[in-house]
Amino acid sequence: MKLSLSYQDLAAVFSISLPLSDRIIETVSFDTRKINNGSNSLFFALKGNFRDGHDFVHEAYKKNVRTFVVTDALPFKQLDAIFIEVEDPLKALQLLAKNHREKFDYPIIGITGSAGKTIAKEWLNEILSGTFKVIRSPKSYNSQLGVALSLLELNEDADLAIIEAGISKPDEMDLLEDMIQPTLGIFTSIGTSHSQNFDSIEEKILEKLKLFKNTEHVFMHSLIPFSMNDERFQIIKTSDYSEFIQHMSFGDETSSINASLIVACAQKLGVSDPQIKKQLETIERIALRLETFEGINNCTIINDTYNLDIDAFRSSLEYQLSIAKGRNRTVVIGGNTENDELTKLLKEFEPIEVHFSNAEKNELTNFQNSVVLVKGKRSMQMERYAMRLRLKKHQTFVEIDLNAIKHNISYFKQQLPEDVKILTMVKASSYGAGIEKIGQFLERIGVDYLGVAYTDEGIELRKSGVTIPILVMNTENEGFEDCIQYQLEPCIYSSQQLDNFIRQLIYSGISLYPIHIKIETGMNRLGFNNKELPALIETLKSQPEVRIKSIYSHLADSDNIHSSFVLEQVERFQSAISYIKKYMNYSFDCHILNSEGVLNHSKHHFDMVRLGIGMYGYTKTEEHKSYLNYAIKWFSSISQIKSIKAGETIGYGRSGRAKKSLNVGVVPVGYADGFRRSLGNGKGGVYISGVFCPIIGNVCMDMVMIDLGNLDIQRGHPVEILGEFQSLDQLARVMETIPYEVLTGISRRVHRVYIDE
Repeated sequence: MKLSLSYQDLAAVFSISLPLSDRIIETVSFDTRKINNGSNSLFFALKGNFRDGHDFVHEAYKKNVRTFVVTDALPFKQLDAIFIEVEDPLKALQLLAKNHREKFDYPIIGITGSAGKTIAKEWLNEILSGTFKVIRSPKSYNSQLGVALSLLELNEDADLAIIEAGISKPDEMDLLEDMIQPTLGIFTSIGTSHSQNFDSIEEKILEKLKLFKNTEHVFMHSLIPFSMNDERFQIIKTSDYSEFIQHMSFGDETSSINASLIVACAQKLGVSDPQIKKQLETIERIALRLETFEGINNCTIINDTYNLDIDAFRSSLEYQLSIAKGRNRTVVIGGNTENDELTKLLKEFEPIEVHFSNAEKNELTNFQNSVVLVKGKRSMQMERYAMRLRLKKHQTFVEIDLNAIKHNISYFKQQLPEDVKILTMVKASSYGAGIEKIGQFLERIGVDYLGVAYTDEGIELRKSGVTIPILVMNTENEGFEDCIQYQLEPCIYSSQQLDNFIRQLIYSGISLYPIHIKIETGMNRLGFNNKELPALIETLKSQPEVRIKSIYSHLADSDNIHSSFVLEQVERFQSAISYIKKYMNYSFDCHILNSEGVLNHSKHHFDMVRLGIGMYGYTKTEEHKSYLNYAIKWFSSISQIKSIKAGETIGYGRSGRAKKSLNVGVVPVGYADGFRRSLGNGKGGVYISGVFCPIIGNVCMDMVMIDLGNLDIQRGHPVEILGEFQSLDQLARVMETIPYEVLTGISRRVHRVYIDE
């Protein structure tokens, strides 16, 4: 971002009066975790699904921000800073972006569609960059906020810009069109995403078409089921561009659709056909995702080796800063590409170390206790360098999509009133996803509470830097001291347990320690029943060492949308709440709903809900399945391929016997990884390139053998265990268990890779 705004400029944009000052605003910010030195930043206190930016004004001030856009400046009157008061900080940011966009008269290409927006943008940039200086939206910045931030990247050095625009509900596109004001348009596709917010596919198409109401020319693919009589619209057929598409190294339908659209757009902008074909030859599949994984020497590795342009690099450095939590930050850049812009950017973020390297070097720098960002142009193949920094080299790995988790939590929040709190359960290593990384991520996006089963899980979170409240559901007497030391909040489910905990608090000299009271309402597991409540109240009123933070219970039948037993439990819980509130002179939270409870019985939300496996995209409730995204996938690869003759046997016990000649693939996953032995002998299998490959013989501890059928593949080919073709439901059924056990059963030796945009 290369803004140069005086206070007088800001006064003109927002139609207000501001004091004279020589301060120049060079960038905007809204997330304090991404601010290193904010002296020339304009901070917008945005209110999101999880956080309110006003709660972080003081943190921004500590990072030298002195100019703020807020709804109310009164709470911050003691700060020596300038506060611009507006009705809605997001709308103010959009107004600033619109004003900035109107300073430039070069072409702006607006891209929308259900899928393919980012791919089309990046490929179009590659084709046009040989002829024009191009500015484009960073990564997948296409929301109401993302578009505003993208437009603020515009500068006078460019010849044109490419801006994505995404919508999820009616009446959003008008705001984006008003900001972008595109001169050319691309409509990539129409699909099922966000369909729950529209009455029909036609309504969704019409909403997206609003982006183009004032454009000079629009490219729309013929597969979009909508008839246009507007002469500005050029309907694109893939077959008409086959002479161009054949120059690409891959030709699947989705890629061909995107390619035909960008070729047509490039031609319209005057790029010659030979130049377009030349650029298409070098276009590669784009992995617009950022991988984070555990590295050697207690390091966290960020693999973001897609490109090295300055805007993308800034985004990567911001992400590194946001997850570092005070740890050393190291940057490894592919090749000797140092220049003035890069030097200035690195100086702004002040990493502890910067190294220029490449994938071919045999030696690795001895990084210690750092968050290491590996960045470089595609041609430098720096992803190979990043992989060499990985702690575990097991070919089998679990991929956790953090964006999907955030989407799913947001979906659950949509079913609830705005003020209902969210507690996310991260017990059992966060359902196999990894307790530290998931806990840190959930804190980062702004959930209110974390929940664990045992004290040692809470300690692990605290040691990883997590600071938000943590509820421990099964607090054992032996863990009380640690619970207090690490500020964990215990569940209290019996009078004896409460007495023991109070003794520990007295010994430690602590009063008003937060506790959570478990009420038994029908699960017949842990908890106080109604007869025990009078004695509980007597203890609570006489012992100042403890204070109720919440009371809660568990539903036994939340999966059943028509369950009368749920209503019975809620009535018992409400009765307990009323009784306890009658004797306590302070307020506390109440909660009974889990993930399925939110989807099936949301009216019983009380003050807080507890999300578990639902945040990973799993639900039994059919009507909600299509709106959640699976966040956990499980992959491996082929270690070896063998040709087996008819009559030969495979594996332990010779239980696998070839009835005909077979090509057998060996996959390094076994029951020690969580791939159960019961899946052997054809009962279970994996997918390769969308083709089911059954298990031959018994599952071994560390590997399985699969029937490759007629697949023509080589050693190292990817294998899907859990993902697009084999869902969690399907795998659990074949394993004869439940999805919870599948996920929590994946061994810790299986490498975890965390995906972000």
